[in-house]
Amino acid sequence: MILASSDKKTLRQTLVAQRRGLSPEDWKLRSQTIVQRLSHCPAVQDATCILAYFSIQQEPDLSPLFSLDKTWGFPVIEEKNLRWYPWKPGDPIAEGRYGIPVPTVQTNPIVLETVDLILVPGVAMDRLGYRLGYGGGFYDRLLASPAGQRIPTIGIVFEFALLPMVPREPWDRPLGAWCTEASRYELSAPE
Repeated sequence: MILASSDKKTLRQTLVAQRRGLSPEDWKLRSQTIVQRLSHCPAVQDATCILAYFSIQQEPDLSPLFSLDKTWGFPVIEEKNLRWYPWKPGDPIAEGRYGIPVPTVQTNPIVLETVDLILVPGVAMDRLGYRLGYGGGFYDRLLASPAGQRIPTIGIVFEFALLPMVPREPWDRPLGAWCTEASRYELSAPE
């Protein structure tokens, strides 16, 4: 389903407003349930190096996961791409481009070939694994890169943002799985 950019914009605005409309208690409870589901997920348990995100605009908050004994990488926007830097609880965070929290220590970026899993935020996702992001294309470029194509992915959204179908473009790549507060599902690998 390819929609005009104005339709995507409207869908983004509607879903972000719905997310921001969650009470702090509801947002926290939903996020905790997602964290619990992820902590029991074999892909998370078996991973050594995981790329994740710091929650903005009331995205699901995965921060309790970051205490797991893993190498955690977080994105910093550099030109039109994401570069990933290690971070652990207690390390400082600063505000980066678009108000996105970033690790303040930005040396020794994570090499994508060492990454075992990417936890991908989104505005919406569909049951075929396609996601609707914020429109910058940063994750699209990451997932289309040769290294990004081989890394397993889990899309993270609240259940109300798991739609039957999201608008997509010919270059969009489906994620390998999704996790919400109500469901977790792994899609079969493409043949």
